[in-house]
Amino acid sequence: MKKTISLLLILCSFVAYSSAQTNKRALRGLWVATVTNIDWPTAPGLPAENQQAEMITLLDEMQSCNMNTIIFQIRPTADAFYKSHFEPSSHWLTGLQGKDMGYDPLQFAIDECHKRGMNIHVWLNPYRVNNDTVAYNTYAKDHIMNTHPEWVVSYGKAKYFNPGLDEVRDFTCKVVKDIVANYDIDAIHMDDYFYPYKIAGEEFPDSLTFVNHPRGFTDKGDWRRNNVNLIIKEINEAIKSEKPWVEFGISPFAIWRNKAEDPRGSETKAMTNYDGLYADILLWQEKGWIDYVLPQLYFNIGYPIADYAILADWWSKYNYGANVYAGLAPYRVSKTAKQKEWHNPKQLVKQIRRNMSDPNLQGEIYFSAKSFFNPAYNIPELVRKEYKTLTISPENNRIARIEPQNPQNVSMQLEKDKYLHLKWDRGDNAKRFVIYKFRKDKLVNKDNAENIVAVTGLTEVKLPYKDNKDLKKYRYGVTSLSPTHAESAIVYFE
Repeated sequence: MKKTISLLLILCSFVAYSSAQTNKRALRGLWVATVTNIDWPTAPGLPAENQQAEMITLLDEMQSCNMNTIIFQIRPTADAFYKSHFEPSSHWLTGLQGKDMGYDPLQFAIDECHKRGMNIHVWLNPYRVNNDTVAYNTYAKDHIMNTHPEWVVSYGKAKYFNPGLDEVRDFTCKVVKDIVANYDIDAIHMDDYFYPYKIAGEEFPDSLTFVNHPRGFTDKGDWRRNNVNLIIKEINEAIKSEKPWVEFGISPFAIWRNKAEDPRGSETKAMTNYDGLYADILLWQEKGWIDYVLPQLYFNIGYPIADYAILADWWSKYNYGANVYAGLAPYRVSKTAKQKEWHNPKQLVKQIRRNMSDPNLQGEIYFSAKSFFNPAYNIPELVRKEYKTLTISPENNRIARIEPQNPQNVSMQLEKDKYLHLKWDRGDNAKRFVIYKFRKDKLVNKDNAENIVAVTGLTEVKLPYKDNKDLKKYRYGVTSLSPTHAESAIVYFE
């Protein structure tokens, strides 16, 4: 009997995993960090053509791994990797804060993602003004340190906006609205840096602000959480007032609260968002202030104080209707890692497979690009089986659905006996297109990702072509995707 039950469990697990493999709705991508030139550009002050070449190479590498999303850091320290009306260019881009960029890096990245049918989420740090005042303490004339130093506090060797000030929230919302209004992005994204990680023996210097602006609170912890709640709520409102279809996503530290501190908490024993960073993620999900949550699940399966498996299950359960993705940590992979589980990059494969068996976990984002493509561990090759098909972004129930018009005027032409040239016209509300290839002797299954052969933001593709038998065996079709990732009916190339 036990043997029969075990076999059934294995079979169920295999079916769930196999089903997940062919599901075409999954987010897959990388965080591309610009702070201290972690991922891009590789050094400050490179010529524009070098920066652009590096971005193209990165996106090509991602595309070769069937990834569909870049989370691009464009505001690391109250500065800009785009044409901002409020903040100077970043010194990590130009070599000198405020120097002319020579081109618009964000628009360039958007255009390149569009060609590849990829999503672009732009990553902003809401409070960080300078991450290292020792290494860098020269500011452009129009940087916030010179225009509004009264909004800034020092903590450790970094500087931060004071979260207790109304002016800070108002300014941040202006920055967000500026980006959303002027760029065709898919999401605004923020990570775990709200109130900074605590420094032993040093109190964050907001006591005077608490005294002067308590807003009815008597407990400083509750007041700090309310400060962050307000900025999250107002940023969401700022985004939706400009473009209701642009998502707002948060990537929190892995633990909301421990079960010892709250009945809803996870079976973990570590620092938390709620008590350490004053970020009440569950409240934001409950209130509908964020559209997706991407917890940084940077622990191995079986880690005693914060088990990946426990945390993945917990975030899956407490989603409150928000989309949930898993943040994975290729940067932890090292032959000298303290936890032996990270000596082998296959730990990541185990985590991906676990995610694929849970319908509430809708994909993975890796920190960061540099680590994912580290040639020492060949992670792209390891995940090739798990990422063998193309996928498209999941729809989001919190975003009002925009229906796209079908592709128009489709045509098919054979070029030089090598390529099948498919062309069409863009219908209303069509942002991207999905190209399918179906066997004529089988039922059409648009939900099986194995049938997708290309995703693009352009209105044509060239596909490899073998011989005339190909057209006798297969038929090709195309659908439109709207800005909310809704898909049109399929139109066939006849």
